[in-house]
Amino acid sequence: MVVFEKPKSLTEAELHYCPGCTHGIIHRLVAQAIDDLGIEGKTVGVAPVGCAVMAYNYFACDMVEAAHGRAPAVATGLKRAMPENVIFTYQGDGDLASIGMAETVHAATRNENITVIFVNNAIYGMTGGQMAPTSLPGQVTQTSPYGRDVATQGYPVKVSEMLSTLDGPEFIARVAVNNVKNVKEAQKVIKKAFENQINNKGFSLVEVVSSCPTNWGMTPVDALKWVDEKMIPYYPLGVYKDRSAQKEAE
Repeated sequence: MVVFEKPKSLTEAELHYCPGCTHGIIHRLVAQAIDDLGIEGKTVGVAPVGCAVMAYNYFACDMVEAAHGRAPAVATGLKRAMPENVIFTYQGDGDLASIGMAETVHAATRNENITVIFVNNAIYGMTGGQMAPTSLPGQVTQTSPYGRDVATQGYPVKVSEMLSTLDGPEFIARVAVNNVKNVKEAQKVIKKAFENQINNKGFSLVEVVSSCPTNWGMTPVDALKWVDEKMIPYYPLGVYKDRSAQKEAE
């Protein structure tokens, strides 16, 4: 009896991510959801610039490359042109919450029937560790060597909280992948985000609190602890908007 195996929606390519990076876990959760729902043959992923840029090597479904920040716009076009297909984006915080913020907000407020996987590791990973829109107050980065000063650099953008105030989106949730319990919960939430699209409910975004040991200057173990002790208190986990559940409760 097989207890655990690699999802069929992942290729055999070896991941290029740094040791301790949790992108690999998130890839698996997305692929597992695709497998569980039996939708690989009609799924199209959209990967923009950033650490996610090579996602097309790892997912067995069709993939489309997007310019930096433009994945929600590209996904919108794909879904409108091919409404029978399942379209998802896979984006980091430097992409989605910065140059791509407008695309994210407007796709959400239009309730485009797409699924967005948003990886928040509070830093620009691929380009060397600069401060991101989601970097924590006081966080040391390459461009905030004395720590993020909110007086001059502003506060981090809490994407899930912000998008949940919009009337449009169907489902907004934040999960983490720093321990087994959180990984299991993340799997359920990511699968639900895909199910929402299959059921034509509209825009679903899952924010995944992630780690970046290399650019945080930490060991993989310490990075996971930092997620638990620093990131999750600032970015609380949970479902921020579930329009269908709210209607049922009413």
